[in-house]
Amino acid sequence: MKEEIKSKLSPEQYRILVEKGTERPFTGKYLNNKEEGIYTCGACDTPLFDSGTKFESGSGWPSFYDVVDQGNVKLIKDSSHGMIRTEVVCANCEGHLGHVFDDGPSGETGLRYCINSLSLDFKSKND
Repeated sequence: MKEEIKSKLSPEQYRILVEKGTERPFTGKYLNNKEEGIYTCGACDTPLFDSGTKFESGSGWPSFYDVVDQGNVKLIKDSSHGMIRTEVVCANCEGHLGHVFDDGPSGETGLRYCINSLSLDFKSKND
């Protein structure tokens, strides 16, 4: 599976999606994207986030308060880097997307899915 994915991804995408890396904050191409559409997994195209759930968190990464379908993501306990977090991976290909935190907007889910732009593709509503 890794070799199949490796041929499709750039070296930076592979580092994040497969090797569980992260992109530098405020550098991702989708951080300031305001278009309407669906964000999909950069490795396998599984629908993950609707643009209507995207919000400005100030964290430096695209942030969403909900997923398109709970069955499309898996949440995994992550105790790396001396802290306990919840990793978000694509349920279809298990590509690393980012992490989820419980400091999202009130009145919604209360969650903040903090996601690497390099883990995503974007399908515009206008296409």
